[in-house]
Amino acid sequence: MPAAHSAPTALVAKAKAKITPSPSPVWPPKGFIKSKDGNTYAKIPTAKELVGLASNDKALTRALANKIDGTPVCEKFSCGAVQVASSTGCTWWVVTSTVKGVVSAEDKTQKTFGTVRTTYGETGAKKYATILIISQEPIELEHSISNIKASCRKDVPQEKVPGTTYTVNP
Repeated sequence: MPAAHSAPTALVAKAKAKITPSPSPVWPPKGFIKSKDGNTYAKIPTAKELVGLASNDKALTRALANKIDGTPVCEKFSCGAVQVASSTGCTWWVVTSTVKGVVSAEDKTQKTFGTVRTTYGETGAKKYATILIISQEPIELEHSISNIKASCRKDVPQEKVPGTTYTVNP
């Protein structure tokens, strides 16, 4: 009887995982609008960008998940958002905006319904924050948040931070 042959054993090299750190954010931020003083930057994210930002930002995810009468806030009211950053950091932020849209489903006249003033807490130097702007206008009429202005503040706030105030136009 012939001797049994064993198959040669193959050597398998194990690949080593390479851990690469996340790239540092580019500064000044690309796609952002620089303020006149050159210290602060702002950008209006698209809806798709906002979803991506929320996946990495627990505070933004919580804000989007807030419910009014059992409905997520931005599925009930018209919302907007702004991304902000500062070269030197901010003690707090003030974001102002206007709410515009048609009067009703029948009356397509454009009107400014009110203003939203949103305050946001401290951000460090060269750190990004996404600030959600929530109106009190029903989403059914598809009102838009526009004329968004963000201001980096260095003083001590004399009001609630974070907070949102909606003022209806007379």
